[in-house]
Amino acid sequence: MNMESISRRRLLRGAAVAAAAGSLGGALPPAVRAGEPGLQRRSSSSLNVRDFGATGNGKSDDTAAFAAAMKEAAAGGGDLVAVPRGSYLIEGVLDVPPNVTLEGVFRAPTARTQNRGSTLLAVTGAGQADGAPFITLHQNSTLHGLTVFYPEQKQANPPTPYPWTVRGIGDNCSLVDVLLVNPYQAVDFGTHAAGRHWIRGLYAQPLYRGIFVDQCYDVGRIQDVHFWPFWGGWEGDLGQFTREQGIAFILGRTDWEYMFNCFCIGFRVGFQLVQTKAGAPNAVLTQCGSDIGPTAVRVEGVQEHAGISFVNGQFMAGVEVRETNAGPVKFTGCGFWGIPTTDSHAILEGRGHTIFNGCHFTGWGQKNAEAACIHAKRGGLTVTACDFAERSRAQIAIEADVEAALVFGNRFRGEARVANRAGPRAQISLNLAG
Repeated sequence: MNMESISRRRLLRGAAVAAAAGSLGGALPPAVRAGEPGLQRRSSSSLNVRDFGATGNGKSDDTAAFAAAMKEAAAGGGDLVAVPRGSYLIEGVLDVPPNVTLEGVFRAPTARTQNRGSTLLAVTGAGQADGAPFITLHQNSTLHGLTVFYPEQKQANPPTPYPWTVRGIGDNCSLVDVLLVNPYQAVDFGTHAAGRHWIRGLYAQPLYRGIFVDQCYDVGRIQDVHFWPFWGGWEGDLGQFTREQGIAFILGRTDWEYMFNCFCIGFRVGFQLVQTKAGAPNAVLTQCGSDIGPTAVRVEGVQEHAGISFVNGQFMAGVEVRETNAGPVKFTGCGFWGIPTTDSHAILEGRGHTIFNGCHFTGWGQKNAEAACIHAKRGGLTVTACDFAERSRAQIAIEADVEAALVFGNRFRGEARVANRAGPRAQISLNLAG
């Protein structure tokens, strides 16, 4: 404490001397005069891409200026590189070094603000879905307050493939208050290990893939993400492409993923849990939802010791638990409602145990009025304290290969229709019908 106080006093004394010299008419040396062409000025807290030659006019290639600014920031051990308001044409790719923050003007998630605020115009990689990402983050590097827009992307089916917009390599990569207007593939925190990543306040219209997480060997955090068709519309060809092929959130191996307030609309699959070479996910998703898609949640594999848990989620419409899954899947306090193609809200084929507790179901049996809301074909099932709102439609079907099922304390509107083909391995009691 004493050493810190002494150091701060000396610093303050130095500032006072400099201020006094200025008041006496002392001139700054030529090397630090503001406004000289080509001068690389530096504030006490950040660098500025304009001081390295960036124009922000949307016409001149600013790639080299960004690279130079970030190189100097890295050389100092890590610094903030400010991107003032403007549209910056980037004809190459950007590599954000470790400990460097690339920061625009926004301090909250935005929408429809391409060519406003601090916008990066991405034009490289057209037709190369597996090419180099537009922006690569490294350990402890951050994107903050920026917009990325692909001005040459087409609102067509199919759209032009592009590489991932952002890729993380190393721990503690972060995106804060970022808008990705029309990425073909938005954020890749899975191709390389990217533990303890943090995504907060991301808005985007991913056309094909939203966020991919894998090889996260420490806790990752994703919150306040909104994926929806604000750029290309919902009804047109582009919207059809995303509804048929798009996946919003893909989780592979992650040793705890905390997701909060994450929403998507109009994707073929909202949340996909997958087994990769690295392993399977362990995740808790709170207040997350998938709207207007044929599959809200697809579980191909989760960690057997912890699994996946959705709490206070809302889903339109279905849950698929594939035969490859052996881990627990839990839905607590969630709501499910149907679209015109919805028959069963949940089809369970995996070996793991699936739990629905305090959930609400409506709008199933759209094409087949005899379809059960929850159809358990294998594994285990618990359904308790749930409300099945469609009158006299089949609520639950339990097939012969189900190892164990508990169905109790639920409300069935109209007639109770629970088909039990598992015999004594299913216990069904204390449900209220009528």
